[in-house]
Amino acid sequence: MAFIVPVLLALLAILSGPTSTVVVLAHGGLANYTVGETWYRGYDPNTPAEDQIGQPWMVQRTWDTIDPVFSVSDKHIACNNPGLPPTSYIPILAGEEITAVYWYWLHPVGPMTVWLASCGNGNSNTDCRNVNPNEASWFKIWEAGLLEGPNLAEGVWYQKKFQNWDGKPGLWPVTIPKNLRSGLYMIRHEIMSIHVENKPQFYPECAHLNVTGEGDAFPPDAYLVKFPGAYSADDPYININIYLPEDQDKYIIPGGPIWNGFPKVEI
Repeated sequence: MAFIVPVLLALLAILSGPTSTVVVLAHGGLANYTVGETWYRGYDPNTPAEDQIGQPWMVQRTWDTIDPVFSVSDKHIACNNPGLPPTSYIPILAGEEITAVYWYWLHPVGPMTVWLASCGNGNSNTDCRNVNPNEASWFKIWEAGLLEGPNLAEGVWYQKKFQNWDGKPGLWPVTIPKNLRSGLYMIRHEIMSIHVENKPQFYPECAHLNVTGEGDAFPPDAYLVKFPGAYSADDPYININIYLPEDQDKYIIPGGPIWNGFPKVEI
């Protein structure tokens, strides 16, 4: 199992993004990750797969297209299509921040969520390469949706604030829960776009993490979900028309509660 600190790959990561010929043609995708000052190159669907799959620096599961997943029951809603595992892991301390880097993002409306799944169900260091993301138990550690505005269609969403139109990448920083138990994890970033009425679009990407630290907390079953399984096609916040009625101003982010790293206290 390889754990890599790709110092020289920062330049490669930068060069791999803006050279893409699809920048103005479609949606976008998660291109790279940073932890501190270190860059970790992600998978690039516009680069030959044979130049990436199996490489010692690869930390992200494969995704062959920037097109969305449309069905909540599609197996690729977990880690995109085909979602083949990488060779390496991003080393990170519990309590440290990981930033997802998008060279561009075109959609403005819908929630964004971040999830973790232990590759050993919180009890062992099972190699994530041997774990089917559809069988993993995922828990949400971050979410953002509608921030302000008169209604869902005209309001400002985190997804819109995440966009950049000045040539700079969109940066999505998230902190790994400080009390999280050490081990090997998958991290899943998902953007759900709901700008097309009653036709949600899901954009998931996954990477592998080696989490270390002093914590020993792990979420109880109430926080754990499967993909597919976490979402329902009948959820009114998934199968939604944001344009009617015009006075809609409340939005509940699907997928259940966020786990913040602390045991749930019953009162």
